[in-house]
This record gives sequence, C-alpha cells and structure tokens, in this order.
Amino acid sequence: MNFKDFNLHPDLQKGIDEAEYITCMPVQEQVLSHAFGGQSAQPAQDLYVQSQTGTGKTAAFLIVIFQRMLTEEALFKKKALIMAPTRELAVQIEEEAKMLSRYLPFKTGSFYGGVGYAQQEKLLKDNAQILVGTPGRVLDLNKSGRMNLMEIAFLVLDEADRMFDMGFYPDLRKLIKVVPSADRRQTMLFSATLNAWVKNLAWEYTKKPFEIEIEPETVTVEEITQVLYHVPSEDKMTLLLGIIKREQPESMIIFCNTKKSTEIVAKRLKLNGMNCEFIIGDLPQSKRLKIIDDVKAGKIKTLVATDVAARGLDIEALSMVINYDLPVEAENYVHRIGRTARAGKTGKAVTLASEQDVYELPAIERYIGKKIPSEIAGQELYAQDNSAGQRIHTDFYEERHHSGAKPFGGKRRDEKRKPEPRKAREDGGKRRHENAPRRDGVTRKSVPKPAEQDLSRLSMEERMALYKKKYTPGEAKHGGNREHGRQNTAKRRHEPANVTRTNRPKVEQREKQKPQEQAAPAKKGILSKLKGLFKKK
Repeated sequence: MNFKDFNLHPDLQKGIDEAEYITCMPVQEQVLSHAFGGQSAQPAQDLYVQSQTGTGKTAAFLIVIFQRMLTEEALFKKKALIMAPTRELAVQIEEEAKMLSRYLPFKTGSFYGGVGYAQQEKLLKDNAQILVGTPGRVLDLNKSGRMNLMEIAFLVLDEADRMFDMGFYPDLRKLIKVVPSADRRQTMLFSATLNAWVKNLAWEYTKKPFEIEIEPETVTVEEITQVLYHVPSEDKMTLLLGIIKREQPESMIIFCNTKKSTEIVAKRLKLNGMNCEFIIGDLPQSKRLKIIDDVKAGKIKTLVATDVAARGLDIEALSMVINYDLPVEAENYVHRIGRTARAGKTGKAVTLASEQDVYELPAIERYIGKKIPSEIAGQELYAQDNSAGQRIHTDFYEERHHSGAKPFGGKRRDEKRKPEPRKAREDGGKRRHENAPRRDGVTRKSVPKPAEQDLSRLSMEERMALYKKKYTPGEAKHGGNREHGRQNTAKRRHEPANVTRTNRPKVEQREKQKPQEQAAPAKKGILSKLKGLFKKK
C-alpha cells in the first residue's frame, strides 16, 4: 500500500511526500491500518509491535499521532509523549517529527540528560506538544513541576526491550503512573524482541492491545550480505584493515563489546590513516551529537561504537557493518547488522570471530535461523598495522572491574586517589613509612601526623627524626623549612648552621674545642640574688 491510500490530512501528506515516503513498509502498513479511530467505526487501538530497527516504525507512530491530532477536535491541543532509551535516538525521532510536521502547527522538542535545563524549559513554556525524551530527564522535569504529563493523549515506548536492558523498567513504571489512565490515552509499544518484561508492561498498562509482529528474518537474511571470518585475537586488527582496504566502503560502523576496546580500535584505525571516530556512553553529550552529525553529513566515514551508544542510529545509506567482537546477546547481532540495509536498501555485514567469542556463534545462528556464511581469510587479505606495538592511551574511559578498581592504574577525572596501606616486607623487617623523613635528614613533600602512624613499627632513629620534624621550632614557624629553622636556631645559640640536635657536642666538649672563648657572666634575677645572700649568712 501507499501512504496516499490512507486519506491522510493534506498538510500531513505534503510533509510525507517531501520526505519521499511513497510505499508503506510492512510495519507502517500494519500500524496505520489498526491505530486510527475518531471518524472511523472502530475506536483508537492500543498497539504492541515487534519490529526490528530500520523498518520504518518511527514514521508509523508519528503519522498516527499527527493524523489523530489534526482530525479529532478533542485531541488538537493534547500532547504526545515518546520515550526512547538513548539521547541519540530521542534526537533522531525529534528530527523525523519535525520533517513530517513541517506544515503542521505542532512544536516538537526533545528532553534528555547530559545537557542544561534552560533550552528544554523554554520548549515547555512555548507549549511543545510532541515531547520526545529519555525516562530519567522526563521524570525529573515532571517531579519539579516543569512538565505537565496529565495533558498526554498519546504514549509511545520505543525500543522497549533496550530500555529494560538499560535498567529503565522502574522509571517506566513510575512514568506510566503520572500520565492519564489507559482508557484516556492511546499507547503504542515497540520492541525489537519479545520478552517477559515487555509483555508484562503491555498487559499491565495498555487496554487490549493489538499485537503486530514483523519477522526479523526479512531484514537479516534477505537484504544483507553476511560473511564470517575465523581469526585469532591478535590478528583481528590486521584482518580488519585488510577488509576495509579491499571493500573500500563509503561508510561503516564497527561494533565492539566494551567501551575500552571501542576506544582502542578507533585510535588504532586513526594511526593507520583512517578518518574515524568513536562513541561510547561516557562521552560528553555535545561531543556525541557532533560526531553523529558529522557521520550523517559524510564528514566521518568510519564510526566505532558499543551497542548501547549506537542503538537507534539512523545513518542513511550505511554500506557496511563490521562486528569486531561477537555480541554476547544473540538479538544484538540483529540490531547491529540492521544499521545497514535500511528502508529496503542492501548492505553488507562482516563478523570477526576469535577464539574468545566464538562460543556466542551457535546462539546467534539459531536466532536468525540460518548459518552465517564463512570464508577463509587468505594471507593476502591481511594488511600491515602501523599501530602494532604501540600502547594506546584510553583517556578516562577505562572499564571497571567488579571490585571497582581500574586496569592499568587508570583513573576517572572525578575519582580521588586513595593512599595505599603500608605493607610489611617479606623478610619480616620493618618497612619505613613512605612519607617519613630519611636518615640523611632529607624529607619528602608531606609528613603524616604521628597519630596516623604505628610508631611501634619505627626504629628509635626514625621516631627521633619524626619528632624532630614535628616539634623543631624553626620548622613549625616556617612551614616545614628545615634549613631555615636550623639557621635561626643556630643564630640564637651561636652555633654553626650545620649543627643539629643529634650531632650537637656536649657542653664540656664545646668548652674544650674553644678554650679561648669565655662565657659572659649571666645576669642574675632578684630571686637568685636573695638566695645567694641567705647562703652567705
């Protein structure tokens, strides 16, 4: 069917035509056939749709919302809330909504974390009716009273399974409780996979939803050329470079399983002269959006990404997807390769299976219902790696271990380095504290307080040095400047500056060393004079 067969509002149809949407894709035809109400004999229907990314579902639910708001007088001033798992997907939905509603009187805005509130609050004051956002920021705006969700007439949950994977299930339950009840709104729930979480949400918070299921095989098998290479882990980069050199793709996404490997692969490709960037969840929002805009504009040909960061990305005419790592979850393989061959176009997906992740392969092949064709990588397919042997610095995007520590001594910028506890030597000897003064009198930058040390572990000399550092008058006065304090003390005692408390000669020795010098008689006080008079008597 074509979009014109649904007798849509003329202004809406004009935006659809300018977007060059002519023939309905399967999910669009199913959604538009069952979602409309108002003037039709059947009331508006809640929908539960299982469809892969890249099948046109965004346009499907947006057209339903715009058509009903235009043709049903009671809904003209109502609002629609569209929830997405990531900021990138929210921005993409906003862009498509603005494109389709170019000739409509509705304002669209996106609401997500990682940016300030000023611009988003301005959209709410300007009465934006199409609200696209992530659960955390929407709940925050609602709780503060800046976003009124009781005017919602449409609730769309896009990529519902991914929101559950990212831990948004509690937030979604809170969100649904602060919007109008199911009989006062139309709910459309979209998910790439069927699981218990999504089904429970659909049964609990929708009103007799109509289920639509688009088989994933039509996307993964028929329209995408898939190939698999078995390769040792240490040869992955050289094989990747050889594949890119042979295929010369106009644009591609390379998927890795972790943030750390994503950054390393991208930086190694840059060292090999490639125009490449990476996106991970830890990147600042402004930088992520700029990278995505540059990729869409063709300024960046290669993007390295994790599953979460790339979910929902809609890059037009993406020619190749490469799985540098096999995904742990089988359905993520479908999401990855679904980045290419979108909107009926063809594409190619290449997978590198090493000895570390090959165990995920059987589950993936069962999920897609076929074996992934494999090829043997001949020696001519491997290319020289100019980054070989170089250690790649990964900024502050290191992966955390379960213990909370970071490998290679990496630290986030917001983490404070904690002092390591003092350890005893293996030979049973006493290990001096790292910050204690050395025996030659040279001190380190900081000396811990005596109360913070186990003094029983220190030798007599070490304790004396510690006390001397703490209680020498010159040091206390001059902030720990030992030499300055020593000189002042020496002046008061008429001693050389290099004389310390430990090496100062006794009184008798000093008198022997300087027999020609006689001490001046000390002035007696009044009490001393009185005592002397009594003794004489």
